Amino acid sequence: MRACVLTKPGKLQDSVLELQELPIPEPAPGEVLLKVLACGVCRTDLHIAMGELPLRINPLIPGHQIVGEIVDANHTGAVVGTRVGVSWVGGTDGTCRYCQTDRENLCDQPDFTGYTRNGGFAEYTTARADFLLPIPAKLSDMAAAPLLCAGIIGFRSLRIAEVQRGQKIGLFGFGSSAQLMLKLLHAWDCGVYVATRGETHRALASEQGAVWVGSETETPPDLLDAAITFAPSGDVVIAALRSIAKGGIVAINAIHLDRIPQFDYNSLLWEERSLRSVANMTRQDAQEFLQIAGAINLKPAVETFPLEQANEALRAIYDDKSSSSVVLIP
Repeated sequence: MRACVLTKPGKLQDSVLELQELPIPEPAPGEVLLKVLACGVCRTDLHIAMGELPLRINPLIPGHQIVGEIVDANHTGAVVGTRVGVSWVGGTDGTCRYCQTDRENLCDQPDFTGYTRNGGFAEYTTARADFLLPIPAKLSDMAAAPLLCAGIIGFRSLRIAEVQRGQKIGLFGFGSSAQLMLKLLHAWDCGVYVATRGETHRALASEQGAVWVGSETETPPDLLDAAITFAPSGDVVIAALRSIAKGGIVAINAIHLDRIPQFDYNSLLWEERSLRSVANMTRQDAQEFLQIAGAINLKPAVETFPLEQANEALRAIYDDKSSSSVVLIP
């Protein structure tokens, strides 16, 4: 099979991924072999490719938003020919105190697709059968792929921020995940306020019906019930805290954050404002979100790249050149 392999993280102007011919992997007990139909490219893939998250296995095949077809199974419950999804959390130990209390996203010994195990920047990959996700039939391969991380982690962010129907919600950053959440929030009759860098993203937020659009650290004209930050910037977190009402919640949707600047407790956290991080997701998050996505026909705008252009796909996200979700097609 063809696969994009990472051995030396670095600057993206250098082609950090190398297209190689590798043997098709064999599924271990409890796993399936998937023919990759599409694989979304995520900002977390950037952090790995650039070395901001240290390599855990080397060489590594990245990619954790996988739509695939089961072509071989070493598990009695898996049906060959079924279309399934694979997300960032590729496995948990099932025995730690977090797994035992329905918090598998905080597992002590997690497995991460495209990070601690090979992912979907390839023609074939393996996955644990108990972590496969059902995909609604009405969603195409290309539409489903970005939902499998950007969508699920965005959905968990709404949960962590305790978002309710009809509220005023801020989205700080407007990449793939935030764009998907704007559509979901509209389905929940929420007013959405978007603060983001780049004229292209601001124009897109306006086109998609945001109540207000401003620059990444600008304060919306109305106090917000909750806000989610998508940009890996501490300055953006402070801007979000400035924007919420008393009792409001800011959820940080970022696996990597540059820093948290000093801030004034009395003006930003006092009066029961809360600052929370979002860590991974659970299978329940994924299943519930995909059901909702199918019900409201949530279809992201997608820009596709062939597998051999994986480096270009990473650069498109890094340079904010694409206003769509980026998907690799083997």
